[in-house]
Amino acid sequence: MNGGGERETSAARLRRALGGRGALWTAFAAVHLLLAWLNLSAPGYPMGDVTGVYRLWAENASHGWLRMGIDAPWVYPILAFAPMAAAFAFGEAYIAQSWLAIVIVLDALAFSILLGRASLSRPRRLAAWWWLGFLALLGPIALGRIDAVTVPFAIAGLLWAGGRPRVAATLLTIGAWIKVWPAALVAAIVIASRRRGEVVTIALSLSAAIIGVSLLAGAGTNAFGFIAEQAGRGLQIEAPAAVFWLWQIVAGAKDVTIEYSQDILTFQIVGPGADAAAALTTPLMLVSALAVTALGVRAARRGASFVVLMAPLSLAFVVVLMLANKVGSPQFATWLAAPVILGLVLRPARFAVPALIAAAVALLTQIIYPYWYGWLLVANPAFVFLLTMKVALLGALLVWSLVVVWQAGSRRDAAFATS
Repeated sequence: MNGGGERETSAARLRRALGGRGALWTAFAAVHLLLAWLNLSAPGYPMGDVTGVYRLWAENASHGWLRMGIDAPWVYPILAFAPMAAAFAFGEAYIAQSWLAIVIVLDALAFSILLGRASLSRPRRLAAWWWLGFLALLGPIALGRIDAVTVPFAIAGLLWAGGRPRVAATLLTIGAWIKVWPAALVAAIVIASRRRGEVVTIALSLSAAIIGVSLLAGAGTNAFGFIAEQAGRGLQIEAPAAVFWLWQIVAGAKDVTIEYSQDILTFQIVGPGADAAAALTTPLMLVSALAVTALGVRAARRGASFVVLMAPLSLAFVVVLMLANKVGSPQFATWLAAPVILGLVLRPARFAVPALIAAAVALLTQIIYPYWYGWLLVANPAFVFLLTMKVALLGALLVWSLVVVWQAGSRRDAAFATS
């Protein structure tokens, strides 16, 4: 019995040690140092966009040759240039290290908001450990793309959405003008929050100010060029819809190939129906987002609380953007962190399943990119299967989130029926 008591005491000590802020911050440092090392040293050129494409854009702007989004249409909203320029501040030789430092500092700020200042609750400890595990499973892509800058904005925005909707709207709007996807989280707050008027006012006012500054800088219609640039892209090989054509290549189809686009620097599917599928993804995304909106509005009108509705609704919006997307880049997996973290903070037991699924998506993403990405480029059956599994897991996440949003709008009726 003493031995059992000693084991229980040891287990309790271990739980206390792992649950403390010191352990969490130590793990944060360890995970981010590992990811930084992988970005700088791992095979597959994981920081290729930063040291190649982002560097070129920043260099051209610094010399006054070409300002993307102002002098020419750009694939990103205008604020995306800010972190790229900041990473170039210490010169071309240190752009990779500067970029990693920027992302790690932003992650640290979001992590501190997640932990909070009050006594550290069990849900927040769980969410913090999950995020660190998710980052480790996702690998270098978690830090090495522009999306990594937006994720801390999204996490902080969602965590503050309930009590500080104006701050949340500000952070998420800034995030959306770096990379569009956080705009979906703004929509989720507008639906789930009772202070939606404040959120809409902040989002529109800040957006108008950003557009105004862009116009004063001479952007003209290029301020909205990212919309046309995205719409004109082909079907990228990582896109969920591309799985259909990749399996045709595996089966030996001669009229389906993978080709590199010099215009947007990505590998795309070329074959019968691929262009039509790429063209359909944008309206499909719009229709899907409207369907999620309708479900969210239904739930809100039937009395679903912010705590019950916000996280699954945010997850539904994010997964729709991932599945109905002609690009499907591996860094899109980073988007899952924000709604899952919110779900684990608000309803940890309810969000156990999507947290595990999102972690599996992260692991599959790292296996495919960057280390063995070349196998996907030649449509190796094993890697096409891994991509198919990733798409299936995203589909499962979407189904789960839609079911929970629907249930959130059905409980009031059920309560009346049993009263």
